[in-house]
Amino acid sequence: MSNKGDSSAPLLAGRDLVKAYGRTEALRGASVELRAGEILAVTGASGSGKSTLLHCLAGIVRPDAGSVAYDGLRLDRLPEKRLSELRRSDFGVVFQFGQLIPELTALDNVALPLMLAGAARTEARARAGAWLERFGVRGQEELRPGEMSGGQAQRAALARALVTGPKVVFADEPTGALDSLASEQVMTSLVHTARESGTAVLLVTHDAQVAAYADREVRLGDGTLTQTGVAA
Repeated sequence: MSNKGDSSAPLLAGRDLVKAYGRTEALRGASVELRAGEILAVTGASGSGKSTLLHCLAGIVRPDAGSVAYDGLRLDRLPEKRLSELRRSDFGVVFQFGQLIPELTALDNVALPLMLAGAARTEARARAGAWLERFGVRGQEELRPGEMSGGQAQRAALARALVTGPKVVFADEPTGALDSLASEQVMTSLVHTARESGTAVLLVTHDAQVAAYADREVRLGDGTLTQTGVAA
């Protein structure tokens, strides 16, 4: 049963999530909800399990216990093939270092998700170019990631995450490797585009200035989440 049309239901919800790596418990019953169009910041100290939470919610890793529901689907029960399809169609992911493919140009990096979804190369590259321009990376299309500044590469990574029109973007420390000016440019671009398209954003960060861009903030500590209120 889908949550579409039900404004009271969260788009994405993790319930009582538990995840351990050997004897290290990263999550100990963490619960969190993300609503359509909401920007939610998950904060906490380094090593508190923030990335593990994001990976569980995005279907990248399976929790040891608890549930993850997305738009009426139990992600923790879906086969890997279906999860991969969702990550191509409904989810966008941005990591701290962008993780662009170094051998491809910025344009081809952004076009790749569209081609994997079946778009023709010409169409995919045209749409990718429009998204790069939208993120202020005009004139850098034919550069490879190693030839771009950190801020330019991260904005290209944002374009790649959003080019397919996802319902949720998972951003894992997206400004962690950037200076303050580049961080501001990346976050302004992300928030503006998310607002414009109605995309929900789950933002993992240890930076209070980055968390301030969110509608709401929750803090992860000792493997559980606590509400900290509306971000300033």
